[in-house]
Amino acid sequence: MLADRTSRRALGRAASYGVAASVPVLALGWLVRAESGVVAEADRVTVAAATRFTAARPALRRALLVGQEALAARWVNLAATGVCAWAWRRRGLGVRAAWAAGTVWGAWALGLAAKGLVGRARPVVEDVVTTVPGTSFPSGHAMNAAAVGVSLTVLVRPLLRRRGRAAVATAAVVLALVTAADRVLLGVHHPSDVVGGLLLGGVVAGASAVGHHGWASAAPSGSAPRIEV
Repeated sequence: MLADRTSRRALGRAASYGVAASVPVLALGWLVRAESGVVAEADRVTVAAATRFTAARPALRRALLVGQEALAARWVNLAATGVCAWAWRRRGLGVRAAWAAGTVWGAWALGLAAKGLVGRARPVVEDVVTTVPGTSFPSGHAMNAAAVGVSLTVLVRPLLRRRGRAAVATAAVVLALVTAADRVLLGVHHPSDVVGGLLLGGVVAGASAVGHHGWASAAPSGSAPRIEV
């Protein structure tokens, strides 16, 4: 009974965190859907400058196109699932690994739903670098990178010392920023798309981590390892 109450409190904290942290994302999504003049103009100017910069540098364009494919959700999520499998089989973090994998794929599905809900068109630019299908807000690449970065950082935290934890967290941030830059420089996303994606991915993974932390702390000894966040 006590464990049930503790688990409910943990889920409540996760929900509260998710709602509070989602406010900036929801506000940005509303501005995008309402075609706010300030956001739309900033997006237009930035994407135009970014695509001109890329179009003038063929080597950068080729690198960005390679990055677009390498950083696609299908490959990043499969790699993340491989890390989860390693943590389960080699390090005995079965429940923690299942949580991380579930969060990664759940965030991916939520991102697809958010795209359909907002229904924003891709940028229209003069210096076309490449084109991709689908809608634009939030950026699936950026959201996925943020969710994977948070999930794997939390997953491997107990296995690392302080410097190792800092290195993994730094790598996660760099991955997210590189992914976001790739999308804007290729002209397939507005800056607000990638900002929204990064925020939403972080919110989803963060709320999931808060909920799992409370659940694991409430679980009977031996049924689930505690999660440190």
